[in-house]
Amino acid sequence: MKKLIITAFFLVAASAYSQWNLPAASPRQTVEQQFSMSKISVDYGRPGVNGRKIFGELVPYGKVWRAGANSSTKITFGQSMDFDGKMVPAGTYGLFIIPQEKEWKVILNKDSQQWGAYEYDEKKNVLDVTVPVQKLSEKQEYLEIALQPVDENSINLVLKWDFTQVVVPLKTGKPETVSKIVDKLKEIKQIEKDAAAKK
Repeated sequence: MKKLIITAFFLVAASAYSQWNLPAASPRQTVEQQFSMSKISVDYGRPGVNGRKIFGELVPYGKVWRAGANSSTKITFGQSMDFDGKMVPAGTYGLFIIPQEKEWKVILNKDSQQWGAYEYDEKKNVLDVTVPVQKLSEKQEYLEIALQPVDENSINLVLKWDFTQVVVPLKTGKPETVSKIVDKLKEIKQIEKDAAAKK
């Protein structure tokens, strides 16, 4: 009887443990923001500082970095975007960085499915922009990528880690076209509302 109880206990315990995951050193996170007529999302691994020197050492200057940990960082645009002055079509891209002490080159690459940046191919770059580095007064322990709306046609892609921050300004690709579509949708909704009121 005791053996039966012990066996049952271990079976229940094993079942419970199988539903758990080991703590991740660099937990995965997805951030998503409604923007204009669609959404922007970023999927990335969040490494911690853990007492290390980050930029210039763990992340060397002048070398391509995956903008996170483990599999490459992915950014998805639901509509065409103005990426700091350069147009990019809707789609999913690998987000890569080449950091320098005073500025970063931020890259969108066609390959969003690779592990790290080991197979990074410059020929697959869609575009790159260079943005200035800003120094933070307080340490950001875990890498953070945020999407911060500015107005209905503008949003900032913000990357923060350790005492470093960069901001990439994004805008709707064709605001005049978006405005026309929005006006048309409002007109259709008003017609539907009027028709419902007459019933």
